[in-house]
Amino acid sequence: MGGESDAPRPGFDRWVSFRGQGTYLPTKAGLNIDGQHVPQKGYITDELTDYCVDWLNSRSDEKPFFIYLSHKAVHSEFIPAERHRGRYADAKWTPPVTMDLTEENFADKPRWVKDQRNSWHGVDFAYHSQEDLDKYYKSYCETLLAVDDSLGRVMSALEKKNMLDETLVIYMGDNGFCFGEHGLIDKRTAYEASMRIPLIARCPGAFTKGQNCEKVVANIDIAPTILEVAGLQAPAQMQGQSFLGLLTNPDLPWRDSLLYEYYWERQFPQTPTMHAIRTAEFKFIRYHGIWDTDELYDIKNDPLERKNLIQIPEYATQVKKLRAQLFQELEKTDGTTMPLYPFPGQPRNMRSHRGAQPGDFPPWFYK
Repeated sequence: MGGESDAPRPGFDRWVSFRGQGTYLPTKAGLNIDGQHVPQKGYITDELTDYCVDWLNSRSDEKPFFIYLSHKAVHSEFIPAERHRGRYADAKWTPPVTMDLTEENFADKPRWVKDQRNSWHGVDFAYHSQEDLDKYYKSYCETLLAVDDSLGRVMSALEKKNMLDETLVIYMGDNGFCFGEHGLIDKRTAYEASMRIPLIARCPGAFTKGQNCEKVVANIDIAPTILEVAGLQAPAQMQGQSFLGLLTNPDLPWRDSLLYEYYWERQFPQTPTMHAIRTAEFKFIRYHGIWDTDELYDIKNDPLERKNLIQIPEYATQVKKLRAQLFQELEKTDGTTMPLYPFPGQPRNMRSHRGAQPGDFPPWFYK
């Protein structure tokens, strides 16, 4: 809930939070409970769930309720619960095909992508260490198991109160994450592995189970959806829209594109400022402040984003259309003025002698 403060925010009847990213393991003053700091006693995912279920069991069932259970997991560095440690030790992890340092994977990519491979957010020097991606990914999966347990406990509590089928449960992440895609680690890019997030909704009393919605739904739509469920209208400043109607009719008219924005951070200088427009079929990515190429992907036929189409003549009209749409969206949302953030700490700007060498320009840069 913030790097400097874990104080209660307006509107909550019960407040359980921690400062910044919190810690997986117990700390002396790790939790803020309704304005009072108390020791964190156990594994953070389990303890937050304890507070959640206790509150759910103690309240009156006569009024509707809203719970926002936002776990630390699975933020790195990953620490699984003791009961889950080693669960996937013998499992096989297959690296993504776009991770290989091959000419095919990087021939049409911007040069910064190959450069980042040997950086804090790249597979050759991940977090400035010789991180074993196999172990790292398994640690992520083992840490996530406690979140699975948490969701099960909350749903069991609702079921015991005969409220499960009339309660809308939204289960989602807050960002995507690269585990080697394009040679990258972490998030902060407009590639699918970074940009997309998992989202599952359940409420048998309101909509049919087993449906898939392929519309471009975004995290900015969550708050307007919850407000509509509560019978309220979203305030005008919210840019998202309620997708409640899509849950009963996935064919309803909906947005045809989504704007993606990321602004360069001095702490992580290896990732440039970028803006993207993603439709159901194409994605156009524009980079700012670096000497490099933009990108266009046919994400319907090339979901792994392996072939950059930006210089293919047959796609010139598509590029022109999406570039114009991108700037229309940026102007509409005051995105043409870039923020300048203060420097928060030590830069993660080192490279390894054993990592990949700097990238080259794409072939079409040469005349």
